Amino acid sequence: MKTLYVVTHPEATHHVDGLVGGWHDSDLTDRGVTHAHDIADALADRLPSNSSAHPPSAFSAGPPTAEVHSSDLLRTRRTAEVIATRLNTKPLFDPGLSEKSFGEAGGRPQSWLDARFIPPPATGERMRHDEGPPGAETKWDLAVRVDAALTRILTSEAPHQVIVTHGMAATFLLAAWMEMPLEAAGRVAFRFSPGGITTLHEDDYFHNHAIVTLNDTGHLK
Repeated sequence: MKTLYVVTHPEATHHVDGLVGGWHDSDLTDRGVTHAHDIADALADRLPSNSSAHPPSAFSAGPPTAEVHSSDLLRTRRTAEVIATRLNTKPLFDPGLSEKSFGEAGGRPQSWLDARFIPPPATGERMRHDEGPPGAETKWDLAVRVDAALTRILTSEAPHQVIVTHGMAATFLLAAWMEMPLEAAGRVAFRFSPGGITTLHEDDYFHNHAIVTLNDTGHLK
């Protein structure tokens, strides 16, 4: 059996400053750091060898309870480091899990992007659609690299894996988990909140890829 916990990073400075995220390397806010610890505690409680009845120090001498994979952007790195420390392991960073690049819009006010954004057509080609900002990735670009990142992650035999990523990247991560053909992913949309945990599971009998919970935020204080 294999269980994946997809974590969308908690609140970052670009959220509160009204800036476009993407590859803009924003940091966690103080609230985001607090929520990173909430996420780590929630994951420790959900993993079989951990229990909320024991303090974190009780796990420090034991084996890792899960692999932790993460986007290499600052806001996800910091989240992954908190989680990995709680789970007694070290994070593995993969740029393939990074958010969609918005090109020249990254780090600018959201209003700058809104004035230049070209929405995808109602019909026809949506995955390779040029959204307007120079240097921005298409959905196809994002989906291809996220799919490749998940393929790398799933080569591990670890039964429990945490993946720390971003909202748009998480959408295509779930599409890849369901083995949806990339050409058919142009209308896929999942709503993710900062700090949410989505649980994915593959069983040993049918080998189905289930989405057990989507964007659980009940652990955030």
